[in-house]
Amino acid sequence: MKLTKVFAFMALAGLAGSAYATNGYFSHGYGMKAKGMAGASTALHDDAFGGANNPAAMVFAGNRMDLGMDIFSPIREASNAGDFGTPVTSESDANYFLVPEFGYNRMMNPNLSLGVTVYGNGGMNTDYPALGGAFGTMNILGGSGALGVDLMQLIVAPTAAYKVAPNHSIGISPLVGYQRFAATGIQPFSAYSSDAANLTNRGNDDAYGYGVRIGYMGKITPTVTIGAAYASKMNFEEFSKYKGLFAEQGDFDIPENYNLGVAWQATPAVKLALDYQRINYGKVASVGNPVSNLLVLGQPLGSANGPGFGYSNIDVWKLGTEYKYSQNLTLRAGYSHSDNPISGSDLGEVLFNILAPAVIENHVTLGFTYTLSSGDEVSMAYMHGFKNDVSAARPGAPFGTNVDTIEMYQNSLGIQYSWKM
Repeated sequence: MKLTKVFAFMALAGLAGSAYATNGYFSHGYGMKAKGMAGASTALHDDAFGGANNPAAMVFAGNRMDLGMDIFSPIREASNAGDFGTPVTSESDANYFLVPEFGYNRMMNPNLSLGVTVYGNGGMNTDYPALGGAFGTMNILGGSGALGVDLMQLIVAPTAAYKVAPNHSIGISPLVGYQRFAATGIQPFSAYSSDAANLTNRGNDDAYGYGVRIGYMGKITPTVTIGAAYASKMNFEEFSKYKGLFAEQGDFDIPENYNLGVAWQATPAVKLALDYQRINYGKVASVGNPVSNLLVLGQPLGSANGPGFGYSNIDVWKLGTEYKYSQNLTLRAGYSHSDNPISGSDLGEVLFNILAPAVIENHVTLGFTYTLSSGDEVSMAYMHGFKNDVSAARPGAPFGTNVDTIEMYQNSLGIQYSWKM
């Protein structure tokens, strides 16, 4: 009954929306303990979020259940230097989102665990109102009415982990995904779409997909643990209502990614963790195809080689520290640096990414866990993504030639309750 209520909570909260655009459109971390350490988690095993971080960790995590919720606030702004006759600026009105996550793990025997992780992978969400005044209902792209996109992704990762030796484990998580998407206000691209009737203002569309994550964890010495995990590309059904927008007739997959990590128990009270993550956005056409495929090659939106958002593959470095202040209180802090997937060097890239200005590069985090007398835990984590911007001139008629600038900064605050069982 408890698990049934948890899944109902996850489904309802997940549908409230997701807007994680931190490392591209991936979250900076999964689970409040990892989030307090800037996402460094590949070589850690103190929660049930292995299905999102490293499946092999679950067999070292013990019997537990973790339930968390983040309040995520991305502040987005787009401006144009003069194509409307005067400089204009538009701020997205969608500024607060609830992002749920859940993990459960059960030891079947000392060498085998079974569990499940449920998490919001990421998303893109903007809601720029019409410019108003002399511009009436025109938005900053020149379309009619509010401009924006709404992408929500929720993943269920049942997980099995096995100790192949006392200090070494492997794990696997089949990934089952659900995503929802809507777009509004991009009518100016109708003339450049392979299916203008399925480009914009079509309401929400749904798609289901699948993939797999595998992992390894090894305790090399009493104080050093290493980990590695690989997630395949998640293949999703096409968004049929937006087959005139996304390349390959509405296809929008989650790119393959992998992470490597090491954790060092420097002293009985201090632990350090370092992760490297690679996200291959360029291998998903609707995300990685250059915008210039439209403007230079003449490939229309929605076609097999149509434009994407022009995201580059990115590398992410995450450094976290954990300090056991007392028997009951553990403090955390972290810093991460990500490549910017939006360089602005491709023709029309900044113009198109007004829809999804995922330009954050640097994050700092703080967090803690307090252990109750029952053995259960309360964890919290705070993240700040520092403001960053990218600018480039518009590519010419009919969009104009003046400079667009997209910028974003963000904050999140999350809480998690963990039951030891």
